[in-house]
Amino acid sequence: MRSMATTISISRELKDKIRNMGRAGDSYEDVIRKMYELTSKQIILNFLYDTSDSVPIDDAISEAKNKWPK
Repeated sequence: MRSMATTISISRELKDKIRNMGRAGDSYEDVIRKMYELTSKQIILNFLYDTSDSVPIDDAISEAKNKWPK
């Protein structure tokens, strides 16, 4: 079920870029929806594969051994 349409203001340059991303017969909504879906998936993947706060396993083992010696 489609909701009520809304109007957004974008530059002609961006409108042309969006139009060029679609396939024949795609509406602007189709193209924007595909862009949203791809972007959402990429954001989730970036979150899942973010290693910025990770510690290499060898470092973690060494730290654990130092913290809890036998």
